[in-house]
Amino acid sequence: MSAVMSIKSMSIKFATPRGLLEAVRDVSIDIPAGSSVGIVGESGSGKTVLSRAAMGLLSGSNVQREGKIVFDGKELSAMTREQVRNEFGTGMAMIFQDPMTALNPVRRIGAQLAESLQIRLGMDKKAAKIRSAELLALVRIPDPEAMLRKFPYQLSGGMRQRVMIAIAISCNPKLLFADEPTTALDVTVQSQILQLLSELRRDLNMSMVLVTHDLGVVAGNTDYVAVMYAGEIVEQASTVDLFANMKMPYTEALLNSIPKINMQSGARLQVIEGRLPDPTQRPSGCGFAARCSYVQAKCTAEHPPLVDAGNGHLYRCWFPLGNTIARKQ
Repeated sequence: MSAVMSIKSMSIKFATPRGLLEAVRDVSIDIPAGSSVGIVGESGSGKTVLSRAAMGLLSGSNVQREGKIVFDGKELSAMTREQVRNEFGTGMAMIFQDPMTALNPVRRIGAQLAESLQIRLGMDKKAAKIRSAELLALVRIPDPEAMLRKFPYQLSGGMRQRVMIAIAISCNPKLLFADEPTTALDVTVQSQILQLLSELRRDLNMSMVLVTHDLGVVAGNTDYVAVMYAGEIVEQASTVDLFANMKMPYTEALLNSIPKINMQSGARLQVIEGRLPDPTQRPSGCGFAARCSYVQAKCTAEHPPLVDAGNGHLYRCWFPLGNTIARKQ
């Protein structure tokens, strides 16, 4: 399957008063056309920085980037910022984490929807208004005509997120980034938003990158999963293979931290003890070694490479899960 986007050997550093902060470290990943890819990890793992870099949204004199990004046959990493911006809307789009801050609080919903239609698709004001109402209906917002006249503060969190989705898909993008699209929403609304995104991806034949900290979110909504930790991909596989045959202890720890439906009331949730390593002072060994339940001497001394377990299942661990022979050494 051809890739709509390929990220090759991407590293991103930020100059800070404490030194260079390495947010993303030598990441390579392909987004197959028409597929959904989940990027999973804790806050600070580098997943949001990676997705914003892929869209050309990182700028500033303190940003250092290495690597290549190819989208739809064009090398974005070699383009100017203005050239990359021309890909927004019709090529790439993003649903941001907080719809309240992503939407302009002093502009009506209709004006914000119509803007991209007029600029990117060249619609006149009347056609853009008609299409805006159609898009709101597409994301299952009742009475879309009335919604066009409202301001963001008059909407619930779930409705604001649906408006953000409508704006993102308004110009039929080939690739949609969804950065924690269910943050701050209650469980019922989360499920509705995820189901809506999955249906729209299939109906509009888009590719989608779903950025989240929750393995449970990617389980039923993605085709492939990349697990990030301390700026690196530590495991990558098809969603089915990952859950059936996970190799990386960090992936197991993320899965175990998800609340289970059969847990007793008041039961203590499992947590991953410790914290991410300082990105300005990376350890010489595995970044997860200080928090890993299976750590051995080699883990703290040598940095593990990405290993191919077959069928495109990659992992970064000296002593992978299920390898009892290696663990006894």
